[in-house]
Amino acid sequence: TSVLPLFPSMSKDLSELMKEATKEVHEQAENTPFMKNFQKGQVSLHEFKLVTASLYFIYSALEEETERNKDNPVYAPVHFPAELHRKAALEKDLEYFYGSNWREEIPCLEATQKYVERLHYVGKNHPELLVAHAYTRYLGDLSGGQVLKKIAQKALQLPSTGEGLAFFTFDGVSNATKFKQLYRSRMNALEMDLATKKRVLEEAKKAFLLNIQVFEALQELVSKGQENGYPMQPKAELRTRSVNKSHEHGPAPGKESERTNRRHTDMMPTSPLVRWILAIGFLATTVAVALFAM
Repeated sequence: TSVLPLFPSMSKDLSELMKEATKEVHEQAENTPFMKNFQKGQVSLHEFKLVTASLYFIYSALEEETERNKDNPVYAPVHFPAELHRKAALEKDLEYFYGSNWREEIPCLEATQKYVERLHYVGKNHPELLVAHAYTRYLGDLSGGQVLKKIAQKALQLPSTGEGLAFFTFDGVSNATKFKQLYRSRMNALEMDLATKKRVLEEAKKAFLLNIQVFEALQELVSKGQENGYPMQPKAELRTRSVNKSHEHGPAPGKESERTNRRHTDMMPTSPLVRWILAIGFLATTVAVALFAM
């Protein structure tokens, strides 16, 4: 469906056009129950782990393609790896949640794989569209990250040192407001003709829809209570680090073990639907509400 009729003037800044082009899907997301329930902070650790795993696959693909195109003029001006890249942060979180063998344990759902494949296709064949995916994810994460971090830390009783929440921490950005202004100005300065601008706007909507498909797949997984061969209740919900590893950035092993045991007996809401609604809030908030705060 053409987005041109939605815009009397395509001469507006790309960031403004992108916000307008995705307004309808944002409003739909804002009116869903999970967006309100999430603010209550009632989220289970297991669903949070599944969301984190999905984000890992998504960002791995996105950052592989942005690195591929870091010198390409259609993307280079908005390439900020030190400030924005999330793959390394997600790896830290997954090791904290799953242990050293996390790569063998995390599931990649079909919907997540579809998202990954789209990112690779765009990066290899239409790199001018990468800005739509980068803008949708990174600036959303940056906008809503600190609020989500506090909610998750409290709801999941995660360490005050920030372990398990690296995804929400942007050490390379000292002032989020100023950085977002810089990013938007760089994006708005990208040279593109009318046809390309239209395709970028359409890709931004597609990026959001791909996120929604991931939400729906995770919802189905949680509702069924299982995924092919992947137990919904892992043998160890949260593996603490070995005594032989350094604990200078976290609680002592004994205290962490006690906290872990308490987490997995107390933090599971009784309704699978409620647990799911709250869990996907972490993913959706960053691409729905946050973009309107940019």
